[in-house]
Amino acid sequence: MHSDFDKNMPRFLGAAFLLQASASLISGLTRDSLIGKGDITDIMTKMSDNTWLVRLSIMSEMITSIGVIILGVLLYLTLKKQDIKIALIALGLYLMEVVALVISQIALFALLHISQESVKTGHPENLQTLGTLFLEIQEFTFMSVVMFFFTFGATLFYYLFYKSGYLPQRLALFGLVIALLSLINTIILLTTNILSPIFFVLILHLPFELGTGLWLLAKGFKDGSEKK
Repeated sequence: MHSDFDKNMPRFLGAAFLLQASASLISGLTRDSLIGKGDITDIMTKMSDNTWLVRLSIMSEMITSIGVIILGVLLYLTLKKQDIKIALIALGLYLMEVVALVISQIALFALLHISQESVKTGHPENLQTLGTLFLEIQEFTFMSVVMFFFTFGATLFYYLFYKSGYLPQRLALFGLVIALLSLINTIILLTTNILSPIFFVLILHLPFELGTGLWLLAKGFKDGSEKK
């Protein structure tokens, strides 16, 4: 059974990449459709009128969290042969990402209930203040804390992927570069609260994860890869 698991590891890993990326995409699109431009009353009104979309976004992020855990464990099992200490640190960072992700969704769920009450009562000032607070908590946790743990962990995992030779060299290098640039961007955002010009590199994670997932499902690990 153990050998069968090892034999199918590339497929499991590919499926985990696709699960995590797809769920994250759905959640991001639904969240952005709700929390866009406008003041807090506009946002709360839109959320109250589209409760099902908020719940869909939260559910998608919970699926994303499960995907991150599965992906992190599979990456650890696959790449620990390269450097077990680095792989273990990366796994820990992925688990911390999940904790931060859950906190961000709790804040979003609280904002939904505040929005519903605010709409019923005509948007009183105290509920606008409370709504602004939970929106800021959600955005800071999601955009900064979650991304810090994700990009730091991804940089370590993708370095080991590049070292292992399991993926085509250019694909592995592409993932490593965008993870490192995203980590630098996140550190700049955390320390200065300023979006750097490299912020848009974050969107490249999606094609990398989808491409890697499809490659692993179709091709498995690259022939001739070094398995230390």
